[in-house]
Amino acid sequence: MGAVFVGVRHHSPACARRVAAVIEEQRPAYVLIEGPADFNERMDELLLGHELPVALFSYSDAHASWSPFCDYSPEWIAITEGRRHGAEVRFIDLPAWHEAFRDVSNRYADAELRYTEVVDRLCAEFAVDNVDVLWDHLFESEDEPRGLDEYFDLLRGTATADAGDSAREEYMARWVRAAVEDAGDRPVVVVTGGFHTAALKARLDGGQNDGGENDGAGWPEVPEREKGASYLVPYSHARLDAFTGYQSGMPSPGYYQQVWENGSRQAADWLVESVATRLRRKQQPVSTADLIAAHTQAGALARLRGHANPARTDVLDGLTSALISEDLTQPPPWTRRGTLQPGAHPALVEMLGALSGDKVGRLHASTPAPPLVNAVQELLRTHGLDREGKVALDLTDAEALERSRILHRLRVLRIPGFERTSGPSAGGQPKMDEQWTLRPVDERLAALIEAAENGATLVEAAGVALERRSRNAGLDELSAVLFDAVLCGISSLSGEVQESLRSGVRETGDLGALGEVLSGVLGLWRHDRLFGTRRDPLLGKVIDAGTSRVLWLVEGLHGGPAPADPQRLKAMAATRDAVLHARTALSLDPADVAGVAIRVSNDAQAPPDLRGAALGLAWALGTEPDVRRVRGVEALGDWLAGLFAVAREEVLASPGLVGVLDELVSAMTEDEFLVALPALRLAFSYFPPRERETIAATVLAHRGVEGSVRGVTKLGVDPMVVAEAMAVERRVDALLVKGGLA
Repeated sequence: MGAVFVGVRHHSPACARRVAAVIEEQRPAYVLIEGPADFNERMDELLLGHELPVALFSYSDAHASWSPFCDYSPEWIAITEGRRHGAEVRFIDLPAWHEAFRDVSNRYADAELRYTEVVDRLCAEFAVDNVDVLWDHLFESEDEPRGLDEYFDLLRGTATADAGDSAREEYMARWVRAAVEDAGDRPVVVVTGGFHTAALKARLDGGQNDGGENDGAGWPEVPEREKGASYLVPYSHARLDAFTGYQSGMPSPGYYQQVWENGSRQAADWLVESVATRLRRKQQPVSTADLIAAHTQAGALARLRGHANPARTDVLDGLTSALISEDLTQPPPWTRRGTLQPGAHPALVEMLGALSGDKVGRLHASTPAPPLVNAVQELLRTHGLDREGKVALDLTDAEALERSRILHRLRVLRIPGFERTSGPSAGGQPKMDEQWTLRPVDERLAALIEAAENGATLVEAAGVALERRSRNAGLDELSAVLFDAVLCGISSLSGEVQESLRSGVRETGDLGALGEVLSGVLGLWRHDRLFGTRRDPLLGKVIDAGTSRVLWLVEGLHGGPAPADPQRLKAMAATRDAVLHARTALSLDPADVAGVAIRVSNDAQAPPDLRGAALGLAWALGTEPDVRRVRGVEALGDWLAGLFAVAREEVLASPGLVGVLDELVSAMTEDEFLVALPALRLAFSYFPPRERETIAATVLAHRGVEGSVRGVTKLGVDPMVVAEAMAVERRVDALLVKGGLA
């Protein structure tokens, strides 16, 4: 009887019903489905009894992709109905790792970009906003949709298949020929995306020979791969939803689940009730009158638009009209495919939440899993990390350190349910303990299965994940990768990343990024007896290269007054620490560093914060500043921010300098003080509260005033509020003078 082709849109209830009806009517010998042919020998795994949605996850050396199934996926219905009617069910598409899928992360993604022109013409003809609304209008709102074949033929007739599409269609056509030949006088049902259906028909109807080595010689060979594997993973409606970023054929999986189970009329009622319930939980007012208005509006819109039952957008537009009285700050997301932008109306947020649904899939207990899953579960049991609650780790204890490394490896693999709340940080003070919060989450199994593409053991998988992060990474990310490798106890990665860092710091022109790297690497070099990187020679080379680069950059940095740059000041502070605490790693002589610092501090063209930081660096290296020269400083607040960032301790030990600074600030006019206030606040933020009290005591002594310093350092209101009040008072005084009322 030959092949019976059923073109579908992925994740469409209307297409799923059509597939079921065709299989019921035809009772075919074979049901052939667009899906990875390398999984055919394991087809029974799909039918173990999972709770959908689930996905078939495939990975190789360079690529990973998903083939997701939900209850109303036409491909899933083809599998289950085909088996129920005794047909041989087979996938007929190329494996996910094939070159044809190089740029495809989801097999069942929508190809609408390839036929934008015809979709735009159809949308204009039917006066709808986009392809999703068009599809609802033509098919999902109808009890018995017609014209699906004509729709798909029209789409393919205006589009050009790329090389990947052609390779896939050649391969699928060979499967269809072999099945038709083997089926004899029984039909073969072929279920593929509508974009491919017309091309497959043309290949078979025209007797086109695709030139494959198996044409006319039985079933096609399944290409083999050297590395990689395929596994089923739990999926969720949230991951399927086009409004959250997935390129699926259909958005709003929660809504279409209701359409599949109960029909579009009942789904409309469900959507109104769900949105109302969600809004009321968020303390948003929704009255019975609002709900009646929403139902009425949806019904009127459905009739006006010629729908047998209310379509998704009929209900959404009705809800918008009933619940949102003010102007919208952004178009409703169902008028275009995309995520909500910040500031969206609460009703829109809850509408999308209801549309998306909260269903999470579960795999049957007998489903095969990659070795990493069992390896991690065993590690968690062995080390007491398979429970819920808080975990405190003393990192000086060997067993606790090993538990920490396990948790960090899970963290870098992005396995959910393991959150570190405190612990060592890059560039921070040495910290010998960590706090973690552990909690069970539904997404953990899926994340572990997907992480298996990196390796079979936890340490191997974490190492590969870090190496991938380091490829083409900037300085900031390389430094973070290095620190994560240290926390994970992965020494094999560190050398490669350190060499990349060393090369990067020699070439960068980004002083802020350089400061972050130098600070982080210096912390590891100085303090890390705990993780084994203290005095590491490779880290020492990074410190040497980074310090030289900072000095080279700052000596040529010119520019007028500008707000103090905390990142730039961090680089200067890290340079100070490198010279003071990592002298054995440096090829520079401290006297040469001090010379550069003095030149920059005296450079009238250098930014004020950098001049202050350079003076602080020279001071920290033993060169006493000339207090008299401070009186000529411009942009005092920014200059002080630089000085305090680098020479905090020296300032505290210099009452004479504090006295001069007090005189300079006291001499400011109100306007000058208000302009300088943000920079002054930044400058004094480098001192902790106790040291600010020390400065206050020095100021009081300089003025010959007795009293409590705490009354000076603590205000009852925010200093910026005080500044704003002063500005208001100044404007009022000016108006009084102008009006002759002063």
